[in-house]
Amino acid sequence: MRLVDIRIYPVKSSAGCPLPDATVEPWGLAGDRRWAVVDEAGGDLWLAEHPRLASVHAQNTDDDGLLLAAAGLPDLKVPPATGGPVPVGFPGLDHAIAAGDDAHAWFTRLLGRPVRLVWLDDPRRRAIEPSHGGLPGEVLSFAGDAPLLLTSAASLRLLDEQIGGDTPLDMARFRPSVVIDGAEPYAEDSWSEVTIGEVRFRVSELCDRCAVTTIDPVTLVKGKEPLRTLARHRRWDGRTWFGIRLVPRDRGRLRVGDPVRASGRPDS
Repeated sequence: MRLVDIRIYPVKSSAGCPLPDATVEPWGLAGDRRWAVVDEAGGDLWLAEHPRLASVHAQNTDDDGLLLAAAGLPDLKVPPATGGPVPVGFPGLDHAIAAGDDAHAWFTRLLGRPVRLVWLDDPRRRAIEPSHGGLPGEVLSFAGDAPLLLTSAASLRLLDEQIGGDTPLDMARFRPSVVIDGAEPYAEDSWSEVTIGEVRFRVSELCDRCAVTTIDPVTLVKGKEPLRTLARHRRWDGRTWFGIRLVPRDRGRLRVGDPVRASGRPDS
């Protein structure tokens, strides 16, 4: 098995940024989802309700700022966040640091409603919820439920066959951190440990899928797939499943092309 893709999302729910390599930190890939857009009350904005967030192409800058681009808006350079703490509604986190007014205005114009851009100054402040397989001392950024998400190209190929459409689905719909190839379809369901290159990860849980996967990452138009087909083939416990959530055991560096090794649960 090999690692075939690495992606970070500098702003939570923004478009993915493919990378040839990335540093693994305890809370995820370096530069991944340290920024988020929140409503006036500090609530997280769900991508399925605000698909224009996926049109944002964000790049981290060396000084912990951002470069933002989206169709119909001028590019914006966001300096490091130096505003005061603002309440946020992410599980396990009570506040984040506000960006500047220009950034708030840029996202407000994008979404057509008052919003703010915030920065997570220290991911060690946010623990992984025990309900999502978190163990004491495990932490994450603004990512949902785990530091990384792994998906398999073989699993997507099988899903595409089951859908039977003319155009294969873009893996971007599933918003993975890392994509592997060379395993049997859905072999990842039974894994408990994964090693990519020399970096070890614990599998915290399988990933249940929501309506975000039905948004075309290019057109931003919602459809019925892949949830319709996943519901026929991959539904149990009242949810549909694709991919696995990972927690780093080590710091280190991942590179596209790295070998991938995995071990299963004793009962698998």
